[in-house]
Amino acid sequence: MNLMHTFGENVFNDSVMQKLLPSDVYLAVKNTQNGEPLTDAQINVFAETLRKWAMEKGATHYTHWFQPMTGITAEKHESFHSPNQHGSIITKFRGKELVKGESDASSFPNGGIRQTFEARGYTAWDPTSYAFIKDNCLCIPTAFISYSGELLDKKTPLLRSIQALNKQAMRVLKLFGSDATGVVSTVGAEQEYFLIDKAAFLKRKDLLYTGRTLFGAHPPKGQELDDHYYGTIKPRVAEFMAQVNVELSKLGIISKTEHNEVAPAQHELAPAYTHTNRACDQNQLTMEVLKKVADKLDMACLLHEKPFEGINGSGKHNNWSLLTNTDVNLFEPGATPQDNAQFLLFLAAVVKAVDEYQDLLRSTVATAGNDCRLGGHEAPPAIISMFVGSDLEEVINAIVLGEKAKTQTARRMNIGVDTLPAIPTDATDRNRTSPFAFTGNKFEFRMPGSSFSITDPNTVINTIVAESLAQFADRLEAAADFSAELGALVKETFEKHGRIIFNGNNYSEEWKNEAALRGLLCLPTTADAIPCLTADKNVKLFEKHAVFTKRELVARRDILLEGYCKTVTVEALTMLEMSNKEIAPAVEKYLQTLTQIARNKAKMSMPVSYEQGKINKITQLLVDLAKYTERLENLTAKTQFEDHQAHAIFVKEQVIPTMKLLRETADKLEAICPETDWPFPTYGKLLYSVS
Repeated sequence: MNLMHTFGENVFNDSVMQKLLPSDVYLAVKNTQNGEPLTDAQINVFAETLRKWAMEKGATHYTHWFQPMTGITAEKHESFHSPNQHGSIITKFRGKELVKGESDASSFPNGGIRQTFEARGYTAWDPTSYAFIKDNCLCIPTAFISYSGELLDKKTPLLRSIQALNKQAMRVLKLFGSDATGVVSTVGAEQEYFLIDKAAFLKRKDLLYTGRTLFGAHPPKGQELDDHYYGTIKPRVAEFMAQVNVELSKLGIISKTEHNEVAPAQHELAPAYTHTNRACDQNQLTMEVLKKVADKLDMACLLHEKPFEGINGSGKHNNWSLLTNTDVNLFEPGATPQDNAQFLLFLAAVVKAVDEYQDLLRSTVATAGNDCRLGGHEAPPAIISMFVGSDLEEVINAIVLGEKAKTQTARRMNIGVDTLPAIPTDATDRNRTSPFAFTGNKFEFRMPGSSFSITDPNTVINTIVAESLAQFADRLEAAADFSAELGALVKETFEKHGRIIFNGNNYSEEWKNEAALRGLLCLPTTADAIPCLTADKNVKLFEKHAVFTKRELVARRDILLEGYCKTVTVEALTMLEMSNKEIAPAVEKYLQTLTQIARNKAKMSMPVSYEQGKINKITQLLVDLAKYTERLENLTAKTQFEDHQAHAIFVKEQVIPTMKLLRETADKLEAICPETDWPFPTYGKLLYSVS
């Protein structure tokens, strides 16, 4: 299918609006990005035009499409049709139905903000994100708030952070004489995922209930040979990718890059960059499309951060940058970054932000699933640091020392083969172990997990950079000598916050020790990271920029801690069911077979040392399996805790270590038992099930 013909066909995008809306209404909608409200009359015209377009496309219903604190999207479908007094139906969609919807706010995660008897919540139209059609339903991107006005979603704080960032960035740009009138953050979220055969998926309770394998011995071949990365794409996977591209194209999403990832059965999709608000919406749609297309083709798409132990997990690399409405990338260093004062100031703002708010950045990527992934197999560790590359590091060091940085010249590499041209090389290498890396004209935050909504990381990045820029603007606006103050400010910032910059191997023990000496935070688990949300400095930050209130932060902290505890509890209960109902009975059955074989051989005076050795080993492992199963049962039965944080610490210190012991024991049994007797598909069958 020609994607040029299908691209954006189900999106009420700018070109469609310009074609269908009256010019004054179109311009008014465009100006909402600058904070200018629409009139009731304009909203009514927009709503009616939107309805006609959607129904011509086959839509029969509409929904306020929102992003509650579940991390996924929510929708309640309403028909365009209503009965009339003559016994037939009419179609209508008024402005008030576009602008406001109602949902049960007590049934979504709310951190205690809403009780069961306080059910009302509102969805509010976001005119800065395009409406689209999905499954014959018009989806209207919306915010979600409680009856009393507290935030219950992920989109609203993101929009507030975008507004705060624009305000502070414009203060700085005016000092440089910029002709820009607005600044937005842009994002491209690379999406990693696994594809396995659906029949194998359905035979694993752990995959069904939790999205990851809770048991599984390592297969003879994993990713050791590095032969899957960028390898030839298998026919079923190629068909899957082709259908994904078509469905995404209809939704106005460009799949710019697709390839096999490092682990067997792992793949990656990278979209084109767009404004952060739309990028976050589009990534939610991308995850939904991946799962739907996989199911249609008798496959299962796994978006868990660590579906398989011992091989690469899946992340979502969040490529973030700043763009003016005059199409200037504020992180474009130019040919001589050492002479680019505006670039250096914005770079300094990010360095300062990441250093001062390491805890907040870490908290945005803290989940039970991501705890399994961080720290190995190309996933960055839990210690936040920044990679800027050797050239920029030289520039920064020279500024701190008060020296003139060397002029960097464009470099070309001669490959040594006469028929091949010399190729231009990038200014710096990549560092795949760095949590927050500068990659040419953007920053790649590599820590988010593959199943994440990227709204939380981008809300925090926008806000902390806005705070740095606000402090810079305060100082520079009051300066008698702008140039002198600018130079001093950049130097002081790099001097004070340069500790966050590290270009080496983030996996090494030496770095862990060095990071501790530098005073960098180490928050290894979700239980350690999430409480940072309500630290005094973070509450002050969010309240200053009107992104969150303290009450909303407390609610989010409790929601995230509760989610962590519930996730691990479901995993523990799943392990118990699999151990009691599948693993132990299967092993017992094999043990009986072995015992009978030993008896028969003994009757014939044949040696039974082989069987007896296996019997002894399996018997001891079964004893251990029963011991750890019982211990886990007792731990999951404990439900009374002082608060969510106490429960999270209990889960971290008691439940998860016991789950690990139970898994290790079961995996040893799997390695001994015949595959034909094992009750569910092994790693080998799962990882190589799609051809």
